[in-house]
Amino acid sequence: MDKKQLAGVEAANYVKDGMKVGLGTGSTVYYTITELGRRVAAGLNIVGIPTSAATEALAKELQIPLTTFQECPRLDLTIDGADAVTPDFQLIKGGGGALLREKLVAAASDKLLIVVDDGKLYDSFASLSIPIEVVPFAWETTARRIANSGGKWTLRERDGGPFVTDNHNYILDTVFEPVANPGRLQDVLKAMTGVVETGLFIDMADVVIVGRGDGVQTLSRTDTNF
Repeated sequence: MDKKQLAGVEAANYVKDGMKVGLGTGSTVYYTITELGRRVAAGLNIVGIPTSAATEALAKELQIPLTTFQECPRLDLTIDGADAVTPDFQLIKGGGGALLREKLVAAASDKLLIVVDDGKLYDSFASLSIPIEVVPFAWETTARRIANSGGKWTLRERDGGPFVTDNHNYILDTVFEPVANPGRLQDVLKAMTGVVETGLFIDMADVVIVGRGDGVQTLSRTDTNF
């Protein structure tokens, strides 16, 4: 197995019979969902809520039973990937464009388990791109407010036009230099008119499973070093 597969499959061990599970989005958690599909076929009884249209399609293909927040307002566990993880368990997510749904699902979960390979471990968020989901209408004025706060943004594109999220919004991939206080930056951005959500996941992760060349490392909030 490669690093991503090692981490993804290991995460499936945290899912127990009867659980309500948030199903994340991305290349690492793909392996978790695939493994859960195999276990469901073998008799595991779970229901899931997907964080993106792509994950929903995958879960349906694997015949993983899905539910809604109307039927299930609280989840036992969400398993998801991340683009960056710091030693104090702060995250950047949204490289795949699902950050709003990912945060909504994570916030409705008792535990958030993150799966990454060791290339996603960083000392800080300085120079890293932070996705910011914005309303398409007047996005240029929102981008100007972000620039005035010190962010150097790039409109994410696909197929020659703006990338559009599952919620029909745009994403501005933005670098701040430095990021001394990610929580404060999150508050400043969320207060801006036109900003829907950011890829900063502050104080949300409980466990991080890291795929390495020599195996899997499991970190909890009590750990201080990678």
